Amino acid sequence: MKSFLSALPASLTICVLLLLALFSCKKDPYELGFDLLPPSDTLNVLMTDTCTVEAYSVIQDSVRTDESSTVIMGSMLDPIYGKITAGFYSQVRLGIDAPDFGINPVLDSLVLILYYAGYYGDTTSLQSVKVYEISQDLIFDSSYWSNQRVATYSSLIGTQTFYPHPNDSVKVSGKMMAAHVRINLNKFSNYLGNKILYAPSDVLADNAAFINFFKGLHIESNPVNSGGALLNFSAGTSTTCMEIYFHNAESDSLSYQFLVDDKAARFTTIDHNDYLDASPDLKRQILNHDTAQGANQLFLEGLGGVKLKLRFPYMKDFGKNHLIAVNDALLMFSNKETDTTYAPPPSLTLLRQDSIGRVSFLADENEGQGYFGGIYNRSERSYYFRITQHIQKVIQHSYTNSFDLYILVNNPTTRDMPPYRVMLEGTKPTIPGSLANRFRLKLVYTRLL
Repeated sequence: MKSFLSALPASLTICVLLLLALFSCKKDPYELGFDLLPPSDTLNVLMTDTCTVEAYSVIQDSVRTDESSTVIMGSMLDPIYGKITAGFYSQVRLGIDAPDFGINPVLDSLVLILYYAGYYGDTTSLQSVKVYEISQDLIFDSSYWSNQRVATYSSLIGTQTFYPHPNDSVKVSGKMMAAHVRINLNKFSNYLGNKILYAPSDVLADNAAFINFFKGLHIESNPVNSGGALLNFSAGTSTTCMEIYFHNAESDSLSYQFLVDDKAARFTTIDHNDYLDASPDLKRQILNHDTAQGANQLFLEGLGGVKLKLRFPYMKDFGKNHLIAVNDALLMFSNKETDTTYAPPPSLTLLRQDSIGRVSFLADENEGQGYFGGIYNRSERSYYFRITQHIQKVIQHSYTNSFDLYILVNNPTTRDMPPYRVMLEGTKPTIPGSLANRFRLKLVYTRLL
């Protein structure tokens, strides 16, 4: 390296050293290259946060929800995003193969037991759900999406109206148990309980036969008219289950658990009610497609709700006729709300999508989350994404196909279903004092030539 550099002109040597420094270390971007250049040359390190950023909210496509570690039910009326209602479909599997219910079994009760795994919204509002038997096969490892529906029998199996208590233990038969909801499945009829108790032995021989015989349950939530919450329940474990209580000719007080375990096909459904109850500002962006509204405020919502589309329309011409090295590029934006009922997403996802729908991630993400960002800063009520390599590629015209950037609450590579939402400051907010927190790109760069 020393002999190579000694053969170069002094000015070119400085440029080579500066480029090596830019792409091989992670120092403070304002200091990069300062120790390599004479004081007069540091004037070439510049900063701007006035690059044109176009951003606006659009409705997101449905999200994949099958085989997640949680399922969601419940409804809430959000003051900004309107009414959202969630339910789920799930198989119910044998706890052990070939259970024996004994001679002349008699049903006492059949109960669906759902253990809380969190919530989002206001739990002081009354929730109401209905339960139906599925009539269509659910296929494990098949893809199911938040807007899908599966056929069910018309007869209602059970209902439950309740106030959610996701943090309170429940006493059952004198024993305290973790917070859960119990739904009576023989409230209207003993049909399902007797169907299981009197099932032929070959139906109970193994799960393949049992699931063909009893395809599972659909839990449907009734929409609320005010308040409300989305309730998460554990799935894919041995806790959430359907339990049958019975007695027979030989014994009283018997029970058997059917599991919603990690082999049970299941998925959550989400209904945003076409955003008919959403705020006028949100409707203008996502229903009327008024992209100019993004200048004042922006919206993000999980569960296949609302995503953020953004562009840097003039970035490819940035520093035209100059050689530009990007020291640091920070996409910065702030939470516009102070209401704590609806917490902002703890993290966000940034990706790019081309004109035919192919999705890929930015090279900067390979540097790790601590570098790339996307995490909510509670004290500053803000987010950032570091997209230095991406902006450098745009300036150098390194991309071979056109695409747009999107920010989402959910990560499409996982089955997580974050219910969070947030309202952000726009690119040119009109409210006094908001300009400093606007959605912007902060660029530190060096003009090499």
